[in-house]
Amino acid sequence: MATKPTVSEAALEEHRRMFPNETFTLSATDPEFVSLFANFAFDEVLSESKLDDRTRHLAILATCLGCGGQDEFRRMLVAALETGLDPVAVKETIYQLTAYLGIARTYPFFFIANEVMSARGIALPLPAQGTTTREDRVQKGEDKQVELFGEHMRGFATSGAPGREHINRWLSGNCFGDYYTRGGLSNAEREMITFCCISAQGGCEPQLTSHAAANLHVGNDEAFMVDVVSQCLPYIGYPRSLNALRCLSAAVEQSKD
Repeated sequence: MATKPTVSEAALEEHRRMFPNETFTLSATDPEFVSLFANFAFDEVLSESKLDDRTRHLAILATCLGCGGQDEFRRMLVAALETGLDPVAVKETIYQLTAYLGIARTYPFFFIANEVMSARGIALPLPAQGTTTREDRVQKGEDKQVELFGEHMRGFATSGAPGREHINRWLSGNCFGDYYTRGGLSNAEREMITFCCISAQGGCEPQLTSHAAANLHVGNDEAFMVDVVSQCLPYIGYPRSLNALRCLSAAVEQSKD
């Protein structure tokens, strides 16, 4: 005999906190699924976490960006803003992850963020966060690479195989000089959201392992990163989450050498 689907009180409380004026979207058509997902994501998964709201929502938004989950990004952005995430951090997440996803995939997310923020009365554009110029972005970007990955990155901007040197220069000047040097997010937060985004993409294991190592380097220890992956699991599923944990383990082992 089938049991009546029920949502736990803890899951209901979390949903009310994130979406005070909404019921579960699929409750009328898929009540069983709602109870399964809500009890898992908003109760069981949360009960394992030590992350604060800001960190958890940054991780989830980065994960939604990484997997192209526009509808869920919209919903979780509402929840993130409702529970206190500042708009600058949201926009910086989209800016930052454009370097890893490309504008073809992040472009729609700008419009989603603008619509949600405007509906909440948030004035746009937000305060500028840039700290570099066209003249110093490459050097400051390489300095940031050294800061995040270690001294072995010194000279990266002028390195590279013949005919491909411009890619390394772009990585220093664009990826790191244009984005990582901006305000609004800390080094640790930028590396955390980058790891979440790359793990959600799938198929980028060398880069995922590299950024797992960078997370460890900036103080996001193994237990913290396991917590981050765990909170993102309901949004990208088990295969990519397990893959992220495998890359994290590889980085941890490399750090012992």
